[in-house]
Amino acid sequence: MAELPVHRESTLRRPRLVPVTSWYAILARAIPAAALAIVVTLSADHSVSVGMLTLGLFAVATGAIVLAFVLRSPVRGIERGIGIMQGAIALLVGIASLASPHSLSLFILLLTVFAVVTGFLELYLGLRVRKSSTAGRDHIFVGALTVLLALVVLLIPADFVQPFTGPDGVARELTASIIIVGVLGAYWAILGVYLVIAGLSLKSVPKKVEATA
Repeated sequence: MAELPVHRESTLRRPRLVPVTSWYAILARAIPAAALAIVVTLSADHSVSVGMLTLGLFAVATGAIVLAFVLRSPVRGIERGIGIMQGAIALLVGIASLASPHSLSLFILLLTVFAVVTGFLELYLGLRVRKSSTAGRDHIFVGALTVLLALVVLLIPADFVQPFTGPDGVARELTASIIIVGVLGAYWAILGVYLVIAGLSLKSVPKKVEATA
């Protein structure tokens, strides 16, 4: 009798997961977030001017980093388009924040546009590549956190003013700008820590997957 063909186990190799975003791109994005979180935490000035300045610096840095790595990435298709849109919008918002006159309404508008648009783009990217990319869950978390930032900012009344007396007995006021800049600093702190962890974790994933393939 003719022998049936035997399929070697070595030919049944599991597909290797190729990250859409490289680990060093994620770590690069963590740098401006962590730096500005420290600046906001240590600064006693949470005015609109500080808010627009830090937002502008963060958006410009993030947009430049995203565009630089996306344009050098071998990934093509809609994922590349999403990255280009995300980086370009961040750059435009950052330039507008740095060049525009300082006003609370404009600060809220620019921050909301940045958080909503870039957040949903990143969230969509994560949902789209979550089954084929090891970085999918990281995109989902960052996108969801950024959209949450926009929701929190929109819930703060622009005319909010709450007088209070500090521990030193000096009368002060808690305003909308103080709260929003504080929330923005907290967002950067969470984002920076998460991106560092995500980048270092992603660095070891390809080697592990290749070893088990």
